[in-house]
Amino acid sequence: MSVYTTVTPEALVAWLSRYSLGALIDLKGIAAGVTNTNYFVTTEQGRYVLTLFEVLQLDELPYYLDLMKHLAEHGVAVAAPIADQEGQLASLLCDKPACLVACLAGRDLTTPNASHCAQVATTMAKMHVSGQTFTGHMSNPRGLDWWQRTAERVYPFMPADEVALLQRELALQQQQSFADLPRGVVHADLFRDNVLFDGDHISGFIDFYYACDDAWLYDLAIAVNDWCSLPDGDIDAERARAMLAAYQAVRPLQATEVAAWPLMLRAAAIRFWTSRLLDFHCPQAGELTFAKDPGHFQRILQQHCHRQDFWLS
Repeated sequence: MSVYTTVTPEALVAWLSRYSLGALIDLKGIAAGVTNTNYFVTTEQGRYVLTLFEVLQLDELPYYLDLMKHLAEHGVAVAAPIADQEGQLASLLCDKPACLVACLAGRDLTTPNASHCAQVATTMAKMHVSGQTFTGHMSNPRGLDWWQRTAERVYPFMPADEVALLQRELALQQQQSFADLPRGVVHADLFRDNVLFDGDHISGFIDFYYACDDAWLYDLAIAVNDWCSLPDGDIDAERARAMLAAYQAVRPLQATEVAAWPLMLRAAAIRFWTSRLLDFHCPQAGELTFAKDPGHFQRILQQHCHRQDFWLS
């Protein structure tokens, strides 16, 4: 689901007068994503992605947009935000906070190979390193407390065995502490549809609107769970090893991270199992709707619970 707010060409033309991008040529809704409204916008100066924020407020956007600007300026392949004539990166459109970002070349991948996974991991590691000089800070709004609150909302919709699994895994995570792991800026949502490839070469990362400060290992676990997953929830070992090796070629994991890796993979699966359960059972109304399967991350979590090989050797 992605188009919650309808933007007319007339409203967009008025809003684009803030920019030096020439006349509007085309406006097209993007039927992807979960939280925000997205459009492709083509003007005389080029093609952009317009995002209207359905949850975030205008005063909350500087962290995300300044981060994207910082990473782009430090050579990380990301979709950079576009400033208007007053230097602002966001303003109200149809009573919603909105921004434009560069439209990167290429497309997202549905069936990545080991080379694609390695390129994602290399870029992620560079992002983590470059993010160390970013001065903004944002605690993770979708950490363990959020998983627990969300679980309480969706338990009434779930069969008893799934409730028992989620309760058991949340209790296990409650006993852990990842506070001492190396941390900094993380994307926190680096799925296949948030990375674009031009042919076989990475174009860049998009959609930083869940970015925050957290353990870098958490970001890596989220990526492995998506980029290397199989339909039955298992992980493709070749892709996982390629991803972990490429990441460590830029930023080697510390011993504490290696020890935390099995439980971090489970934590990352819980994060998206709970959010998909919420989207499926308590959907946000939208013009275009598409709910992703929450069972996929349940299966990933169950596979991790019995896993012996974690691809680090």
